[in-house]
Amino acid sequence: MAKILPFKQDLTAAEKFSLVKREALYTGLALAGLIIFWLIAGFGLANVDVKIFHLPLWAVAGSIGVWFFAIFISFILSQKLFKDIDLGGEGDE
Repeated sequence: MAKILPFKQDLTAAEKFSLVKREALYTGLALAGLIIFWLIAGFGLANVDVKIFHLPLWAVAGSIGVWFFAIFISFILSQKLFKDIDLGGEGDE
């Protein structure tokens, strides 16, 4: 697992790049997890004969369920893994 850098104000360019790279990796893993959840919730529940508001369970889980799972993953990423740092862009004042 990637080393989580402690928050400090003056990061070097290499540390900033490492942090951005780590966050991009976690975002990619979150996307892969979301796709797997979608496959299981949609196709995996296709044979289940349960209806929610006259819709099959696979339709509800494969659409609305995926949105809730994506919100949950985004919350975890933003609260636990992402760090708010100044990337030093010019003209950001």
